[in-house]
Amino acid sequence: MEGTVIITGASGSMAIEAVQQLLHTHSHLTVIGTVRNANKCPKSPQLLRLESIRRQYPESRLILENVDLNSLKDVRSFADRMSSKVTAGELPAISAIICNAFTWSLEHGQQFSSDHYESTFQVNHLAHYLLVLKLLPTMNRKSGRIIMLGSEIHDPQHHNPLSGMGASLPTDGNLEELIKPGPDPPGTEYDMGWRRYANSKLANVMFMHSLNKRLQNDKLSSAITAIAMDPGAIVDSRAHQIHRRFTNRLVFAMMRFLHPVLALFTHRFRTTTESARDLTALATDPKYQSVRGYFDGQRAMAPAAVVTETEIPEALWSECWDWTKMEDDGICLPKHML
Repeated sequence: MEGTVIITGASGSMAIEAVQQLLHTHSHLTVIGTVRNANKCPKSPQLLRLESIRRQYPESRLILENVDLNSLKDVRSFADRMSSKVTAGELPAISAIICNAFTWSLEHGQQFSSDHYESTFQVNHLAHYLLVLKLLPTMNRKSGRIIMLGSEIHDPQHHNPLSGMGASLPTDGNLEELIKPGPDPPGTEYDMGWRRYANSKLANVMFMHSLNKRLQNDKLSSAITAIAMDPGAIVDSRAHQIHRRFTNRLVFAMMRFLHPVLALFTHRFRTTTESARDLTALATDPKYQSVRGYFDGQRAMAPAAVVTETEIPEALWSECWDWTKMEDDGICLPKHML
């Protein structure tokens, strides 16, 4: 398989495993991993591991790019750079974009990007919205794939076992609260952090749905597909170290220890290796060519009803278009469905 696979947040737990699997199984791929601190000294253990993987597969091509998703200017610059390289023949056409990077703030309350947008929403969703739409013209028009990362808590009807709050979009239709929220009530920083995270995942699933409708309507891009994948509860992810509540950290420590037994009864709890295997399969396996929709691992599922049964996804698409100033970029898909 030839082509370029772009994966954001390449130094994350699941992403490192995914990069290794991609290089191991698809030696002709060019893998571009975005990281936030590629030039930091000393280098992080995660960056050192990526460099070790690159040496392990000398016949493959792994390129690490420094991209800060908290800066839309940085994202736009990266997308323009990649597009220019594909157009010039320096990179193969993009075969897959894996929108893996994420952040959350469960400990320190609201955080804001250099664009003055709420950081969880910008990094997890808005930056990927911009990146995907900018890169679409340089994707493989016959088999390109876009993978968004979802979560079971994208569904407002789903109970979040780790917090009292899950996804809940503004009830008055004021979606701008997603990027410029009011202050959190005192003492709710942890739960509101979970709500912001869940809302960003709901936005990703909505984007997948709206993107597929537009792609199928576009003659040149109709073979490009979008999938949103729930990677499951990853028991050995570094992300769990941030949990303030000891009980939550203890739960994941127990799940990691009991995983071999739990795996006999449920697929909800997975290791980074298992979730990375699902992710790379959706991005590269021929059996998922032309497949669209929401997946729990490699199992097709229905997304939350709010994704398919309301006009909110279209309203959110339009708002994101304006928030990212997409009008200036000559994007091949429309702001509004015809």
